[in-house]
Amino acid sequence: MEIKLFTGNAHPDLARRVAEALGVPLGKAVVDRFPDGEVRVRLLESVRGDDVYLIQPTSPPVNDHLMELLLLADAARRSSAGRINAVIPYFGYARQDKQTQGREPVSAKLVANLLETVGVHRVIAIDLHAPQIQGFFDIPVDHLSAVRLFARYLQEKGYTENGVVVSPDAGRAEEARRLSERLGLPLAMLAKRRHGPKDTSVTYVIGEVAGKRPLIIDDIVSTGGTIRRGVEALLLAGALPEMVVMATHPVLVGEARENLSHPAIREVIFTDTIPLRDGGYTVLSTAELLAQAIRHVHTNQSVSALI
Repeated sequence: MEIKLFTGNAHPDLARRVAEALGVPLGKAVVDRFPDGEVRVRLLESVRGDDVYLIQPTSPPVNDHLMELLLLADAARRSSAGRINAVIPYFGYARQDKQTQGREPVSAKLVANLLETVGVHRVIAIDLHAPQIQGFFDIPVDHLSAVRLFARYLQEKGYTENGVVVSPDAGRAEEARRLSERLGLPLAMLAKRRHGPKDTSVTYVIGEVAGKRPLIIDDIVSTGGTIRRGVEALLLAGALPEMVVMATHPVLVGEARENLSHPAIREVIFTDTIPLRDGGYTVLSTAELLAQAIRHVHTNQSVSALI
């Protein structure tokens, strides 16, 4: 089977970089809108019997990009593709992975069902907000991590000296632990209390941070409010005002720029899973990581070696 790559409108630049890293051309397709706003998709080349990879983060506008992905997969299935692999660097709806109140949907599970219904055989994602989302699928899910990208950059910049890796909450503790082990640094965690969908508070700091440079790792930065409150809590605990913030997915809405401009933050680092239109941040490429994952899947090699 040949590798065929296609993309929608979510992040064509990333798709092109993945294609370059693989040394294969990006497939030709029409992904636009009918006059009434409905999504129009048409593959412009044969995929019969091929190993098709659809590179499409479901980033804002989430519903538009999700529908593009579903229609691309359906088009590939109806065109007799051999295998259809959804490469979703940022998995939208991942924060709706459970019912927090009565009469709510489990939206992440619904998205998983939709992807399987249209014929997707495998999903490749980076830093799912909730790892248990893998269990929502009855198809293979390769869950990649940006931890090694962050670790390499932190070492190159010398940020590991007198550093402490900080998880902003219990949900990110595993990623923070893996980063701390890669860097040989101590680990700390912020105890966070959620008061609603948009309102959180940091109650206390777990671990020794006094006199150290915090390296805060998260998966998503949305409004940046959690980061700002975490920085203030760390300062009160005696941490140095030389903090580094890193997150895989820069959603960045509302007051994100203001919150990330806290004077105690020396640098903010993101990856390119979502197109970043605001300047002033460091962006690490995930193209090579995704290309390696695609190559391993295509040749039936282990993907866990890349994590």
